[in-house]
Amino acid sequence: MHDLGYFREHLEEFEKMAADRGVSIDFAAFRAIDQERRERITFAEQLKARRNKASEEIPRRKKAGEDVSAVLAEMKQVSEEIKLADERIAELDSKLLDFMLTVPNRPHSSVPVGHDASANVEARRWGAPPKFDFKPLPHWEIAENAGILDFQRAAKIAGTRFAIYRGLGARLERALAAFFLDTHAANGYTEILPPFLVNTAALTGVGQLPKFAADMFHLEGTDLWLTPTAEVELTSIYRDETLDADLLPIKLCAWTACFRSEAGAAGKDTRGLKRQHQFQKVEMFKFTRPDQSYEELESLVANAEQVLQKLGLHYRVVGLCTGDMGFASSKTYDIEVWLPSANEFMEISSCSNTESFQARRSGIRFKPKGGKSEFVHTLNGSGLAVGRTWLAIMENFQQADGSVLIPQALHSYLGTDRIPAVKP
Repeated sequence: MHDLGYFREHLEEFEKMAADRGVSIDFAAFRAIDQERRERITFAEQLKARRNKASEEIPRRKKAGEDVSAVLAEMKQVSEEIKLADERIAELDSKLLDFMLTVPNRPHSSVPVGHDASANVEARRWGAPPKFDFKPLPHWEIAENAGILDFQRAAKIAGTRFAIYRGLGARLERALAAFFLDTHAANGYTEILPPFLVNTAALTGVGQLPKFAADMFHLEGTDLWLTPTAEVELTSIYRDETLDADLLPIKLCAWTACFRSEAGAAGKDTRGLKRQHQFQKVEMFKFTRPDQSYEELESLVANAEQVLQKLGLHYRVVGLCTGDMGFASSKTYDIEVWLPSANEFMEISSCSNTESFQARRSGIRFKPKGGKSEFVHTLNGSGLAVGRTWLAIMENFQQADGSVLIPQALHSYLGTDRIPAVKP
């Protein structure tokens, strides 16, 4: 969220930001609400000044033996007008807050302007696509043939867009999560195991609410939601706290299940594991000083890349344009892994600097010694999406006989170097 005073004074800049992002923001409504609010405040202050003056005058006039009944009647009316004005100001304050919660973050100056993925800029690639002397299969065919993935029985439990992992399939999912966490711990991240249920305040703090309510699962009759990403929990660990500047940057990572309704995604990437209602992910998160945050963003991306390099998976890093970034982001890099069956790249990690946007919404500050407190910058990145890494391994390391080779980095976690082709 943005500072209201700054927003009011820089409306033209925010109007340009909205145009660059390709989003519609009702600035006219903001101006009308803000104008009325300021007028009401001025009116209420004038009334309160009259009441204060009368409060001083009434005892003096009583002492002089004067009749004050008319003044008392007038002040009763003034008090009623003040009450009505204050109530209206509170309503307008609420409307302004609701409005400000819908305004996205401002892109960093280095972010390319564009309205969709066609304006994204590829930064670099690592590795090369695997070569096959046979037609590569999609991951769901490989896995179902090997008996390690079952969508039909999962549908009996929870409906479509869910999966049951079986045997080595389940073990590979668990091995990947452990490998990710161990790798990040070696890079100085503290592992967190948070709740998988989050409240409205936590979701509002990161920018998921109110805008993206339809994309999440709400527990009826409660203030709790199924977490869409551990970014929510990790941000809220320090919600409404002031951090010691000497502790920054704070680096955290967490494995959680994630739940998304995928509203509006019907018919898109619904085969296989790419777009499930429930999936597992390891999230990296940083709280930093403002002057550290862009350096820390680059290292965050490097940490995600390191995992893919250890697994030997071909990928590319893409800088997102203004119109393709998330609501809370000031700058985002997507890391996309190669999928042989589709002959294209698929996002496997998104790494963002939200600057002070989430910290302001969540009330997270830091205080330098001898200085004033200010908002931290927050950064988040997938490190990595477990299910998407799982399917990338299936497709990139498949063999002609239907088996799948396991990357060397996972041998000690999985206890084998291959998933056999034959169903157990």
